[in-house]
Formats: sequence, C-alpha cells, structure tokens
Amino acid sequence: MASAPPPILPVSSAGGGGGGAAGASAPAISVPALRLFLSRLSDSARRSLAHRRPWSELLDRTAFARPDSLSDAASRLRKNLAYFRVNYLALLAAALALSLLSHPFSLFLLLALLAAWAFLYLFRPADGPPLILFRRPFSDREVLAGLVLVTLLVVFLTSVGSLIVSALTVGAAIVCVHGAIRLPEDLFLDEQDPGGPAGGLLSFLGGAPASSGPAVRV
Repeated sequence: MASAPPPILPVSSAGGGGGGAAGASAPAISVPALRLFLSRLSDSARRSLAHRRPWSELLDRTAFARPDSLSDAASRLRKNLAYFRVNYLALLAAALALSLLSHPFSLFLLLALLAAWAFLYLFRPADGPPLILFRRPFSDREVLAGLVLVTLLVVFLTSVGSLIVSALTVGAAIVCVHGAIRLPEDLFLDEQDPGGPAGGLLSFLGGAPASSGPAVRV
C-alpha cells in the first residue's frame, strides 16, 4: 500500500509584499565621492601647512615693540597677516577647537549637524533614490530646506552659534594684537605667494574631475 504524500506547507516570501518598507529608507552615500573629498582635504591641509612659518619666528620676543601710532599698527598687522597667515589660521582653529572641547554638548550638536549634511545631502548620489521618511519621499529641495532650517535652529537656539562666535572673536583678538606689536622689518615678504596657502587651504571645495565617480552635490 503506497503511503500518502506529505502535505504541502504554505511558504511566504521574506519581502512580505513590500510591507517592510514602512519605516524610513537609509540614504545611500557615494563612497567614491567621500573618499575623493577626504583625499583632497588632506592634500590641501598638507600643502597649506607646508607654507607655515616657524613658530619660533612668530613668538620671537625680541621682535615685539609698541607701535608708534594707529597707522603704524595697521601697517604691521597687514604685513604680518600676509606673512603669518597660515600660522594665524592655525591659531584660530586651535581657539575654536579648545572652545568646542570644553563644551562637549555643543561639540556633539555640531558634529551631528555636519554628519546630517554629509549623509543626507552633500555625498548622496545625484541620481540616487529619494529620501523616504514615514513612507513619504522627500525631494532634494525639501531635504535642503529641512537641513537649512535645522542648521538655523541649532545655531541660533543653542549655544553652538555663540560659542563659535566667541571663540573666533578671541582668536581674532589674539591675531590682531600680535600683528600690531610684531615688527615686520625682518620678514621677507617678497617670497610670499599671494595665492598659495590661502588658495590651497580651500581648494578641496572646488569641483571634482568628471572621471572621479558619480555626480554629487559638492
């Protein structure tokens, strides 16, 4: 007597008919564009730091003297800004970093804001799928408007904005005082390339080559 065949059990697909997409879609990020940005940022910082002046020359106490007049102080400041500009930018960055490190909550908010801009807008592929939150797709313009609104709220309704402004104010005051009392007579300003360090420091913000990968919003 032949045995009966086993009963066929119903099998459901893992996708569940698309019901798993009820939440939010994770934004895809262009990894080649991110690598290109980090590489260009590192190269720009390395080239700019190569133009910095020796810190011993910046802090040479024998070259400090009180200016005779306000015009003399302005002339010294202008020459020292042209000569020590990379060092002065490093001082401003150090003042900002120390101020943020002394306020961890503000640092966390700033890092979260930068991460939101990077992952939700800057490094998302231009031809990628739209951002989906709560089953609703958001266009690039809506994402940009939301990021701008969140940025304004973080900057003006928290301590981040005042902290950045105060740190840059203190750094600028230190730079102005040093530039006004530092004698520039021993500085060789003719060797300074007007577009070198400053241009190299921000050159990573330029457009990427066409063969570098997918188009991104940089």
